[in-house]
Amino acid sequence: MNTFNRVTSEDVATPSKTKEILKRHDLVLKKSLGQNFLIDHNILHKIVSAAELGPDKGALEIGPGIGALTQQLAKLAGRVLAIEIDQRLLPILGETLEPYPHATVVHGDVLKLDLPELFRQHFAGVDGVSVVANLPYYITTPIIMKLLEEKLPLENIVVMIQKEVADRMAARPGTKDYGSLSIAVQFHCEAELVTIVPRTVFVPQPNVDSAVIRLRVRKTPPVEVADEAFFFEVVQASFVQRRKTIYNNLAARFFTKETKSELETLLLANNIDPQRRGETLSMEEYARLSSALLARGCK
Repeated sequence: MNTFNRVTSEDVATPSKTKEILKRHDLVLKKSLGQNFLIDHNILHKIVSAAELGPDKGALEIGPGIGALTQQLAKLAGRVLAIEIDQRLLPILGETLEPYPHATVVHGDVLKLDLPELFRQHFAGVDGVSVVANLPYYITTPIIMKLLEEKLPLENIVVMIQKEVADRMAARPGTKDYGSLSIAVQFHCEAELVTIVPRTVFVPQPNVDSAVIRLRVRKTPPVEVADEAFFFEVVQASFVQRRKTIYNNLAARFFTKETKSELETLLLANNIDPQRRGETLSMEEYARLSSALLARGCK
C-alpha cells in the first residue's frame, strides 16, 4: 500500500516531532544556511506529487535538513540522493532515513560538487531523475542555474523558493516580474507555479512567503540561437537598467558613440521598436536580435 498519503510514526514533518528532534540533538539552526524546516504534511504532498515520481525514477534533494521531504521522496522514488552542506545534520538524517536504504546522503556544497559524476554513481539505470527540494532563499538562483547549465538528465525541478523569485521565473513578457531570470529559466524549462506556501508552516518561520514551482526540463529550447552564451549576454544587457529602452541598454553594451546609429537600423530591420523596454520583448524577439547582433560582429 502506498503510505505517502498518510502520516506515519517515522515522519518528522510535524511541529512536535521537529521540535523534539532539534531539542534532542541540541541543534541551533543557522540563519546563514537558510535553515527553515517544513512541518506541514499537506505541503509536502503537493511538492512530491508535482515531481511525478515512481519506483523506476530517481530524486535529487538539495538541503534535506532533518529529512522531512526526503522521507516522502523515499516513499515514492526508487532511488533518492540528498546533498547536505551542514555536517551537524548527518547523524539526524541517518536516523530519519533508516527505514529507507535506497536513500543516500552526501555531505557537500551543491555548487562545488561534480553533479554529473554523482548522477553516474547514484542514478545509473533509473528512468528519469527530478530535483525536489526546499531551497535556501539566499542561494536559489545559483543552484537552479547550475542544474540547468550543466545539462543534467533531468525531467523536473520542483522546488520551494521565495514567492517573489518564483513569480520572476514564471513571468511572461510585459509584466513587472519578467526579466533575464524569466528568460534564462524558460529557455531551459516550462515553468508552472504549483502552490503558495505561507510562512507559518516552517520552523523557524521565515520573513516572507514561499511558493512551489515546477520546471519541466525541455528536451530542446523553444527558440533556435546560433550562440547560446551570446544570446544570454544580449538578454542580460537588455535589463541592466530596466527603465531604459532596449536601444539605450544595447547601445551602452555593444556600440560606440560613432556606431550606435546602426543599432536603430538593426532593431527596425528586426521589427523591434527602439523605444521598447527589455521587459516587453519575447524570447523569440531576443533570439532574432542576438542573431542580428552576432552577424554584425558585436560579440
